[in-house]
Amino acid sequence: MEFLVDGRNVVLVDDVFFTGRTIRAGFDALLAYGRPDKVELAVLIDRRFSRELPIEPTYIGKQIDSIVGQHVVVEWKEENGSDRVLLFNSKPE
Repeated sequence: MEFLVDGRNVVLVDDVFFTGRTIRAGFDALLAYGRPDKVELAVLIDRRFSRELPIEPTYIGKQIDSIVGQHVVVEWKEENGSDRVLLFNSKPE
């Protein structure tokens, strides 16, 4: 990034929120650019039942109940012809 986040409000965005590790990595990287006043989390899909870290999103597009072995795929109208969320019991090919 070409700017510091000291004293700013920051919103981290994730497509599918699962264990929290991706957000933790993003937060750790963000701190290299200063100390923000506030950090919020916006997620498109919240998988609720598999947290490894005590992180909760501030803004949620949709919550789904899924288990560890399932995979979530988010498709966009611009790329796939429709906006939809798919839940697979095995990793899609």
